[in-house]
Amino acid sequence: MDATQVIIRPVVSEKSYVLATVGKYTFRVHPDAHKTQIRAAVEELFDVNVLEVRTSTVKSKPKRRGTTSGRTRSWKKAIVQVGEGQEIPIFASLQGIEE
Repeated sequence: MDATQVIIRPVVSEKSYVLATVGKYTFRVHPDAHKTQIRAAVEELFDVNVLEVRTSTVKSKPKRRGTTSGRTRSWKKAIVQVGEGQEIPIFASLQGIEE
């Protein structure tokens, strides 16, 4: 799998903003990607040293719209910790918001 196929997009939430201030960045990743692929993809795309990768599967939730019921998609999330003093440019503008 190519690095651009492993990392789908960054996760934008309040929790991911707080984690970004301490050097942990959250991404939505390919469901079949494992930790070593995620580590290699982040290091290749953003030119940082990855210290730790934590993954979890976000389960689908039941949703309703009127009488029609269904479920959201399940997806895989990865929280990547980078070396001290390094940052990922996508999240760099977030630190200025919280101050």
